[in-house]
Amino acid sequence: MRERVKHPPDRSTHLAALGWTSYFDSQLGPDDAGLTKMRIAAIHRSRLIAETEFGSQRVGLPEGVATTAFGVGDWVLVDTATGVLVRRLERSTLLERRTAGDRPRQLIAANVDTVFIVTSCNDDFNPARLERYLALANEAGTVPVIVLTKIDTVADATPYLRQAKKLQLGLDVVLVNAKTAEAVQVLAPWCGEGRTVALVGSSGVGKSTLLNILSLKPPEEAQPTGAVRVSDDKGRHTTTSRSLHSVVGGGWLIDTPGMRTLQVSGVSSGLDVLFAEIVGLANRCRFRDCTHSVEPGCAVQAAMAAGTLDPERLDRWRKLSDENSANTRQPSGPRRGKTPKVRRNRH
Repeated sequence: MRERVKHPPDRSTHLAALGWTSYFDSQLGPDDAGLTKMRIAAIHRSRLIAETEFGSQRVGLPEGVATTAFGVGDWVLVDTATGVLVRRLERSTLLERRTAGDRPRQLIAANVDTVFIVTSCNDDFNPARLERYLALANEAGTVPVIVLTKIDTVADATPYLRQAKKLQLGLDVVLVNAKTAEAVQVLAPWCGEGRTVALVGSSGVGKSTLLNILSLKPPEEAQPTGAVRVSDDKGRHTTTSRSLHSVVGGGWLIDTPGMRTLQVSGVSSGLDVLFAEIVGLANRCRFRDCTHSVEPGCAVQAAMAAGTLDPERLDRWRKLSDENSANTRQPSGPRRGKTPKVRRNRH
């Protein structure tokens, strides 16, 4: 049974407006001509809901295929006659995170252009945690934007803005009051037609409020919002699953639940972008294996002595680099002279 959804009045439903690009077109072959292109909008325990050119509909899964193999934002090809999924297309970008133990990595959002890292101007603002989100977004190949909310609750939000801008070279940081229509204009540059934004951040920072105002949801369809504890500015989880929503300007937004923990793993490139100024200094050290502690000719230590490098920033770089190394499995070498099989990266 097809489930239709309402869009803002000017919502176009051609494939490009849904986020389809030449990247996905290049993956099609002659055998795919009769299949319907759909984009995963919501994932439930045993079913998928997808956006199509004609609205929203349920997608059937072949026997033995689990919903955990898919992420919100994925493009899939579906048999037009039966409504059963045939295959998933390769992703242009993928946000995923490491979970506790040896469990599979958790898919956050697929085929995302921009990541809105949302934090509020209160005790939730935490540079170390924001750097974890930035490393994740960088590694995925997306554009990170830090969105500072609840600016109406502080006399001056400028100190938060200055701290956030220091976290990464060239980083876009914006100030918004998520309860006003002005927020739509502030975030408009990243929400154009066919563009996809993922909302990430802690609970209680205003993600659901942002979603409601960006998607023009009527009161009966609005995402519920929760109160924040006065003692520690922490919020409750009001979003319990990931979902895709059309927004003003013709773009799409993937809402995600608040994350209590965010471990880094397999994000070496993302860390290099995040800490580009430290990486640049390290490349100028006298010794290639410099530990940036006591060696002579250390450019990193010289920058700290000159006051151009914050020692806390260096400590956070070391901590995240060590954590990333510990959590990232190193490929084992060939055994008994055999050449290992090369597996195609599905991400």
